[in-house]
Amino acid sequence: MVIQQPAGHAAASARVRARWGTITREQLVLAAKEEIEAGRYEQMTIRRLAARLGVAPMSLYRHVRDKEDLLNEVVDRMLAELWRPGGDPSDPWPWFMESADRLRAFLVDQPAALHVFLSHPVTSPAALARLRTVLGVLETAGLDEPAARRLYAAVHTYTLGFAALQASRARWLTTHDETADPDEAWLAALSGPQQFSEGLAALIAGARRSSESY
Repeated sequence: MVIQQPAGHAAASARVRARWGTITREQLVLAAKEEIEAGRYEQMTIRRLAARLGVAPMSLYRHVRDKEDLLNEVVDRMLAELWRPGGDPSDPWPWFMESADRLRAFLVDQPAALHVFLSHPVTSPAALARLRTVLGVLETAGLDEPAARRLYAAVHTYTLGFAALQASRARWLTTHDETADPDEAWLAALSGPQQFSEGLAALIAGARRSSESY
């Protein structure tokens, strides 16, 4: 005799929870990374990730303290994949400008990354690797360590601030495609990649002149 399965039985079976201890931190981080890269950062919750992995929400806290801990790990992995410029570090100033622009683009493209970088000083493995490499390149450009750190600090804070403005303006422009106020339109346009590059070039030029005057 064939037993008819009740409606929804297959879907319910797919939602059967995994056995305790079968979900690893790596699986959790990868699942969160996929959610963020798919543009679902704002909707991502521990409960949603648990449902995706087929576990009880509380079981995920064996691997992360909270959502912020998970975000830090995911953003570090994403940063590690893209922070290195494609240019030649033996040509230090274009390389340095590219490194800053890569960080700006990353923060604008990934709201989770912008959230992490604005929430606290980021000292994750990828962030520290980036810091040390950039400082090394600046020193090969002729700056001593204090001058290299001053320039890094100036460019880093400029980059974070510009990325936050650009992301905010992008949201504003979705509801203000056209404006009759020319000053408002001009100010709204001061948050694109070209403006970032121009400001960055001026900042670096000033730092180089200051360093050469010592």
